[in-house]
Amino acid sequence: MASIALFHSVLGIRRGITDAAELLRAAGHEVRVVDQYDGRTFDDYAEASRFAEGIGFPALMQGAVEAVADMADGFLCIGFSNGGGMSEHVAQVRVVRGVVLCSGALPLPVLGAEAWPAGVPAQLHCSVGDPFRRPGWPEQVVEAVRAAGGAAELFEYPGRGHLFTDADRADEYDASSARLLWQRVLAFCAEHG
Repeated sequence: MASIALFHSVLGIRRGITDAAELLRAAGHEVRVVDQYDGRTFDDYAEASRFAEGIGFPALMQGAVEAVADMADGFLCIGFSNGGGMSEHVAQVRVVRGVVLCSGALPLPVLGAEAWPAGVPAQLHCSVGDPFRRPGWPEQVVEAVRAAGGAAELFEYPGRGHLFTDADRADEYDASSARLLWQRVLAFCAEHG
């Protein structure tokens, strides 16, 4: 059983996050869903991004660290979209066993980090046509993980959905890709938790 910190996307804690927490708990893991928006959710990416920018990314990153302050070392971080960056940041300042980045990965310089934590494995998941995917960014994270001695896997899925595991995002959701992602994530959690 793993202890997991789950970070939401820029849209807040929507069905995709609550479904993720339920799947992980059903597999026997202990999950903390980190709410960085105090319950607020969004349907529109532009509106959500303005809200997040209003809080400020340094404040969000500090809030992510504070939200897991009482968790024992050795937990896993799983983040969706913006939550991927939160997961990466937490891994920089806490002892974690692994990181899973879904639909979001930031090169370390964007986070102000020089190197990935030594030996920490990572999984990255994204759709090939994700409109928010920055060219080369997931690959840079994979390179950093491997350079630090960690195992890294980058999984790409068909389609153009950003949050393709969120069943409430009808224009993005892909049931078969979501199933495959969760098979891979659950295997990662079992191995590294």
